Amino acid sequence: MKRLYYDIEKCMACKTCEIACCVGHSLSKDIMKAIFEEPLSLPRIKVKEKGQKPHPMSCRHCDEPRCVMACMTGCLSKDKKTSLVLIDKNRCVGCWMCVMVCPYAAIRPDQKTKIPVRCDMCKDLDMPQCVKSCPTQAIIWCEEEELAKK
Repeated sequence: MKRLYYDIEKCMACKTCEIACCVGHSLSKDIMKAIFEEPLSLPRIKVKEKGQKPHPMSCRHCDEPRCVMACMTGCLSKDKKTSLVLIDKNRCVGCWMCVMVCPYAAIRPDQKTKIPVRCDMCKDLDMPQCVKSCPTQAIIWCEEEELAKK
C-alpha cells in the first residue's frame, strides 16, 4: 500500500500542500470559490514549524491506530482492504478523544461541524493533492520498499 512520506530537508514551509488540500476537499474544487464556502474546508495536512526544520504532518493511518481504539462511538475504523483509517461522520459525537490520543497531532477538531479533520489520502484520486502540489517534492507518495531505493 502506498503511503505519504516526508523529506523534511526539502520542505520550505510554503504551505502549498495545505492550500491544495483545502481546495481538493472543498465543495467547488476551485480556490476562488472555496474561500467563501460554508462549511469552510480545512486542510487535512498541516505544516509544522517546530525548531529550525518545517515539516508537513498528516494522519499516518497507523497499523494499530490509537484514535480507532479511543473512539467511544466506533465512528473510526481501520479498513482492512486499503489500510486507511476511515470515519463515519454520522456516528461522530465530537468528543475529540481521537484528537487527544493521536501521537502525531495529525487530527484536528473542526469546531463548526464537530467532526475531526484528518487526512484521507485523497482516497478517490490516484495521488493525494498535497503530493501533486508540493513544489520541492518534499511530500512523497510511494510504497515503503520504493522509499528505501530513493
